[in-house]
This record gives sequence, structure tokens and C-alpha cells, in this order.
Amino acid sequence: MEYRQGSHTKYKIEYHFVWVTKYRYAMLVGDLATRVRDLVRQTCERYEIQILRGVVSKDHVHILVSAPPDISPSTIMRWVKGRTSRKIFEKFPHVKKRYWGQHFWARGYFCVTAGELTKEMIQEYLSHHFEPKPHDGFDVEP
Repeated sequence: MEYRQGSHTKYKIEYHFVWVTKYRYAMLVGDLATRVRDLVRQTCERYEIQILRGVVSKDHVHILVSAPPDISPSTIMRWVKGRTSRKIFEKFPHVKKRYWGQHFWARGYFCVTAGELTKEMIQEYLSHHFEPKPHDGFDVEP
């Protein structure tokens, strides 16, 4: 297992994000797709978010990232979608005609955590590590 560390933390927090273009228009092709990829990379680098894998499809983007524990998934998406949208409208005037409301991305996004430990593995560890108390699930080590 490869852990990252901050000044007072050791962590491995990974998120899989998917977000789509507004109205699912297939806009992410050619130079626009390349620019989106580059902007997502730049934004993530700025906040020490490591991109482990990513794919820009015609109408959506997938990324698997490793993020510091003090950055929430909603904050990551706000930074990435906000910055990419602003920069796309600046550089690609034809996009403004298609998206006259200044919103390039659809409102929501998909996010799921990724990791090696399952819920069952954690529960098994905790059941052997602490003195069991029925009807509780939150134990104090003796």
C-alpha cells in the first residue's frame, strides 16, 4: 500500500469522479478535449491532488484521484468544473453559442471512494481488536 503524507497526517484517500457536459452534448473532441484534460491536470496539481487515471470522452470526464484529507469531494469538483468551464468559454468562442447560459458542465457529478479495505475487512479487524460489547458497535479498548 502506498500512502501519502502531510505534515501531521498519513493517508490514502481516492475518489472516482464522473461529470458530464450540459445536455450531454458531445463537445469534448479535438482541441477542446485536450484543453479540458490539461486544465483538469493543472487544477489538480495546484491543490496537490494526484490524478491516478483519467479519460475524457465526448460528453463526460472520468478521473480517479488521490486527494489530501482536508479537501472534500465537493470542493474538488467545484474547483475543477469551475475553472475548466471559465477557461473553455475564454478560449473557444463557438462554445458560448451552444451554451449561452455560461454553464458548460451539467449541475451534478458522480463520486465514489476507492480503496483496498472493504467494510467487512474493517469490521473484522475491529471485532478482534476490541472487547466486544453487544448492541453498541463503538467500543473502548481495555
